[in-house]
Amino acid sequence: MPIYAYKCGSCGHAKDVLQKISDQPLTTCPACGAEAFGKQLTAAGFQLKGSGWYVTDFRGGSSGASSSTSAASGETAGADAGKAGADGAGKSDVPAAAGCGGSCACH
Repeated sequence: MPIYAYKCGSCGHAKDVLQKISDQPLTTCPACGAEAFGKQLTAAGFQLKGSGWYVTDFRGGSSGASSSTSAASGETAGADAGKAGADGAGKSDVPAAAGCGGSCACH
């Protein structure tokens, strides 16, 4: 159960209260009885330390994971082009570019 910090806006009385999340917030000050008792914003009771996950870990750029993924997709594309060229069914009707002679996998 979380601990909530309360403070009275009328008399300034402060108190930490252990409550369930589903409990209704307190409104009546135990010191003066005014309806000015409210929750305060406080710092979290824990800190995240270590090398963990960060926003910048998986953004675009030259990361090892994205370059290995593109290398793997490039290998499969090259393998598919080689299969199509072996039986002659994958060749296009585009004339061969100067220098390639039409024997490359792109024609």
